[in-house]
Amino acid sequence: MQLPSKVKVSDITIRDGFQHEEHFIPTESKVWLGKRLIDCGFDSIEVTNMGNPKGMPQFKDADEVLKGIRKTKTGFDGANQTLLTAVTIRERAVERAIQAKLDGYGPDRILLMVSTSEVHHIRNSGLTLDEYWKMSEKYIRKAKDAGLQVCGTVSTIWGCPLTGATDMNLALDFTQRWFDIGADDIEHADHDGSGVPTSIYKYYSMLMDRFQDPIKHIVHLHSTRGRGLANAFAALQAGMNHFESTLGGIGGQPANFVDGVPVWGTGKYYVQDPNTSGLISTEDLVVMLDEMGIETGLDVDKILDTGKMVERIVGRRLRSETVMSGRTPASFLIK
Repeated sequence: MQLPSKVKVSDITIRDGFQHEEHFIPTESKVWLGKRLIDCGFDSIEVTNMGNPKGMPQFKDADEVLKGIRKTKTGFDGANQTLLTAVTIRERAVERAIQAKLDGYGPDRILLMVSTSEVHHIRNSGLTLDEYWKMSEKYIRKAKDAGLQVCGTVSTIWGCPLTGATDMNLALDFTQRWFDIGADDIEHADHDGSGVPTSIYKYYSMLMDRFQDPIKHIVHLHSTRGRGLANAFAALQAGMNHFESTLGGIGGQPANFVDGVPVWGTGKYYVQDPNTSGLISTEDLVVMLDEMGIETGLDVDKILDTGKMVERIVGRRLRSETVMSGRTPASFLIK
């Protein structure tokens, strides 16, 4: 098997995980979790969305979360060494991130997003692809001038939940376009869990054939249909070494119902039961990598304890198997 000796895992629970929750997660819990993730050894976490809170009230506390993670009451300053990312889909969100950066508490990195399916892209952004590329080119320059790193996401690579099959070659072209207009790295996303191990392996192999070095490419996988870790293993086999995940495997499409109030989010859910969808579990991914002998630089036991606490924060049993069952005894593992 061709596997990397070291893998980077970025946790995105506070943003992508909590965005799917139908009740507001307290700001204090988000700040606590940010500090805890840094303490677990994560050097990159995604912490909020700086878009209009009318559509996503889960992130009405974006500024407070960023300020709190930057510096807690105990004087913790580990966030100075950890890359903090905020999602900024549209112009006003980028402008907010830039101002927050200038004010000393903003994110280190922002994320812009396109889908290879134009219908899906318009649902997420409100712009056509042509309009969005023009906007992105302009605002990437502004963000870089303010000292922000920029991630460009490519979504619906393995299919669109709204329109069906998509062309993986288009995702490669979009990747090149992100680099051409100044993106620092690219997130390659299976936002609804459509990929299977064979198609995951095919795409990331095509990606490496075209771009060679995996360092600027991030694997973002959902496990809606239970294939998450199998897909992650396929990506490992294709040469990928940077993954995103959430504690408890939660997250996905922004909630359209928060604390008893209907909100738009991105419209009707792509799945019948929102509790059955989500990303690959940080706990399960990190345990699997560790038991395969792949270095992550993370405190695995502390991550499992943190996962248990996130279940209490959210108020239900989540989707991590290792939080329930624990690690495999070391004596069982093949050396």
